[in-house]
Amino acid sequence: MSMLTISNLGVSFGDYDVFLGVSASIPNDGKIGLVGPNGIGKTTLLRVLAGLMQPTTGSVTLARGVRIGYLRQEAVDAFAGRHNTVHDEMLTVFAGLREQEAQLRELEHRMAEEHSDELLAEYSAAQSAFEHAGGYEYETRIGQVLYGLGFTRSEWDLQISVLSGGQKTRALLARLLLEKPDLLILDEPTNHLDVQAVEWLEGMLRAWDGALLIVSHDRYFLDNVVNRIWEMGPAGFETYNGNYSHYVRQRQERWERREIEFNAVKERFLSELDYIKRNIARDATKNQAVGRLRRLIREVRVVEAGGLDLLLSKNWGQVMEEVDISEAKWGVMDVEQAIKGLRNPVIRPPQLNMKLKTTLRSGNLVLRTTAMTIGYPEKTLFTAEPITLERGECAALIGPNGSGKTTFLRTLMGEIAPLEGQIKFGASLKIGYFSQAHERLNPNNTVIDELLSHKQMLLGPARNYLAQYLFRGEDVFKPVRLLSGGERGRLALAILALEGANFLLLDEPSNHLDIPAQEVLQQVLEQFEGTILLVSHDRYLIDHLATQVWELRQNHLEIFEGTYAEMLAARQKATETEKQVAAVVRSGERNGYEASKQSRAEERRRARAIADAEARVHELEAQLAQLEADLNAATVAQDISAIQRLGQAYTDTQTKLDLAMETWAELA
Repeated sequence: MSMLTISNLGVSFGDYDVFLGVSASIPNDGKIGLVGPNGIGKTTLLRVLAGLMQPTTGSVTLARGVRIGYLRQEAVDAFAGRHNTVHDEMLTVFAGLREQEAQLRELEHRMAEEHSDELLAEYSAAQSAFEHAGGYEYETRIGQVLYGLGFTRSEWDLQISVLSGGQKTRALLARLLLEKPDLLILDEPTNHLDVQAVEWLEGMLRAWDGALLIVSHDRYFLDNVVNRIWEMGPAGFETYNGNYSHYVRQRQERWERREIEFNAVKERFLSELDYIKRNIARDATKNQAVGRLRRLIREVRVVEAGGLDLLLSKNWGQVMEEVDISEAKWGVMDVEQAIKGLRNPVIRPPQLNMKLKTTLRSGNLVLRTTAMTIGYPEKTLFTAEPITLERGECAALIGPNGSGKTTFLRTLMGEIAPLEGQIKFGASLKIGYFSQAHERLNPNNTVIDELLSHKQMLLGPARNYLAQYLFRGEDVFKPVRLLSGGERGRLALAILALEGANFLLLDEPSNHLDIPAQEVLQQVLEQFEGTILLVSHDRYLIDHLATQVWELRQNHLEIFEGTYAEMLAARQKATETEKQVAAVVRSGERNGYEASKQSRAEERRRARAIADAEARVHELEAQLAQLEADLNAATVAQDISAIQRLGQAYTDTQTKLDLAMETWAELA
């Protein structure tokens, strides 16, 4: 069953059509990713579905009782005029529960002054309803969501009004997750989240009990969350089953199939026309040729008016209902001209035409370091294991925001000295650097002037070159300061491609790029013959490029020799092994365990910590069970002071149990 249905939806501003003819539906359990190039109308469609805009044509039908939650890209306006703290804003979601809680406190005060079976029954029913509605759990839920989205405990008490734009967006996302709408619409939800928070959000949305409609440039995120794709493009609106990777394969197959169908139909038209030309002047075959000409005219007009799909998928009765195919007064030459003018229905989005070529071959050794300490004299950021990087490899540097990834790149470039350790580069290196902040671009230059400041060329070739990066027409005269994030990224890539570097230091190169541009960037980097050090949150890009993964964890840079998928598999295997070892330690079954003495001691310490945490959980569960029994007894005895005391103790113990469970889960 569908909770939302879209019928022939369109939005226009004057003569400009943002999109037309969108028809689709969202089932109750649908998890949909909406993709398409920037500017195609994705956010406009979301705003229409969220009820914030009226469509120009078509309709949106919402099933009765369906609640919609909408996360806009920038949530500044969502909290306009609100001065709650982050925690208080989350509490507004549970206003009903808090009213129930206040009613319970009021009943307790009344019970302290008067005793009656009716009052006790009222309190018992109210307490049961409060518990059934999650009254003893909402604080825990708030904590889980805020921690999951990267809010530290100290940030809970910040006023919403003083938060940055990114923090406000995360706060709005947290509130929506707590509200649990039937249809959650998310516009770029992974913006402003580090990898750990994105992974937490993926787990939350995979288990989401409702429908999702998500716009995201994070292809790995779409792979892990959605089960169907809506594609908006110049050619119209298409739907695909499966996640993002399935969509890419199906889209390519659909493009190839439609090109084959188009070429076959056009070839049939031309063959039919050839027969008509040869036979229309002969008395014996003239009538047959004229009849075939009339049929050919109708078919060509159908393709012109309604597209190839209409000709191939509908019978003539259905065709005549959809388009006007009244016979035109065409001759043979008119038909021939119309056939040759038919356009291929496959309209692929405009793409970067980017090429990265090295002008110099480096030595086999590109980079080697000793153990290092990275940071500033007043602040150490992290320590690093010895590093070796060879020609043709791609190392992905990953870690939380603020952990020192950009500082490490600046250290490699010689702008900052390591606090400890040494860096050695190989022979014949030419380094190219892409900065995520694009601070090397002169904001006062125009696009074409900025290009020419890096390489002298004639105006015509310069404009042709910029066109490969989608700067066309008057775009080349835009001041750099007025460019969007994606446009600045494309300009920086255009300049980088001119340098002929053989060792690329790339700091978030896919930031602000739409998915088609990300796909091109990935293809270009896959074909690059030099060496790459990639700093990125784009796990899809990392998964396809990296031969090594350098991960910053707890102020230390760990080196994994292998791909991102292999690292995740190794981590999962290590986790499973740790669980097995812990189980062996607890049960005393150590047969065949031949690790070193130091490793065994470490495992024993870990097993003891797990056992202690597990014991703490059991202890608190027992306390909670006893408190529940005592609370029931106090209720029967109408002991008001005991009810108040035990109720508070129950809440406190539940909170302690939740924290103990989290500790045990982290260890285990």
